Amino acid sequence: MFEKGEEGRLAPGPALGPEPEPEPGPEPGPSSGSGSVLGNGINPRTRAVKLRTRAVNLYYGDYHALRDITMDIHGCTITAIIGPSGCGKSSLLRLFNRMNDLIPGVRVEGQILLDDQPITGKPTDVTMLRRRVGMVFQRPNVFPMSIYDNVVIGPRRHGVKQRLALDAIAERSLRQVALWEELKDSLKKQAMGLSPGQQQRLCIARALAVKPEIILMDESCSALDPESTMKIEGLMLELTKEYTIIIVTHNMEQARRVSDMSAFMMIDEDKVGTLVEYAPTLELFANPRHQQTEDYITGRYG
Repeated sequence: MFEKGEEGRLAPGPALGPEPEPEPGPEPGPSSGSGSVLGNGINPRTRAVKLRTRAVNLYYGDYHALRDITMDIHGCTITAIIGPSGCGKSSLLRLFNRMNDLIPGVRVEGQILLDDQPITGKPTDVTMLRRRVGMVFQRPNVFPMSIYDNVVIGPRRHGVKQRLALDAIAERSLRQVALWEELKDSLKKQAMGLSPGQQQRLCIARALAVKPEIILMDESCSALDPESTMKIEGLMLELTKEYTIIIVTHNMEQARRVSDMSAFMMIDEDKVGTLVEYAPTLELFANPRHQQTEDYITGRYG
């Protein structure tokens, strides 16, 4: 299903048809590189900006966790957030659907915009935001219920009651993660009995069931075997036809294989997480602009 593109990134094979020619996009921002064309022939900056951060600072009580994070995330692309443990990668990811709100004493300064609309502050409907911005965690967190009920729990909570509608959602979501043929005769069985790789794909199906616009993946392959990891990575590439994906990963090869843009984070001298470099993935790995970035991606640090 997937082949290596000319630049090394996995790309859909010929059976899926050629990609359309990209239209001219905006000029690169000050925090980004020069706009490399990726292995699938698409410049990520030709895609409209889906999510923006402007001078975002995050605090947990008196602890300053993130400082002045400014970046544009383009729609229908994969963005990888990389960096050493403790630099705030997961904290940044959780800002995008306000999961950090669940932590006492949290405070956010600056702007986070989804389709140019602010998502911070009290007027935001957080339930609707989390429907638009789904999340898949590091370890599969299937619920102790049937495979079917795991998939449709979100639509049910959003008011979908008709069985035919729920059946259609379950089939669509499981097909999107290549689980339908494997599980269509076992939908009433307990989800806890699935393999870890199947459980993680089921979690992605559950996120897709409410038709999000963005999918956040917090080290979602770190607990999986290589074969399951390859299936998840292939799935990511398929899903970018419709969804924007943001991943946190410690796996540099994974970032190279699947992402269009990479954001390298680091801890500064005050022990605060900062964004050091943000650029097209191939550019960041081949020609990093900062010594800290080069030291990290070559294994000299982290």
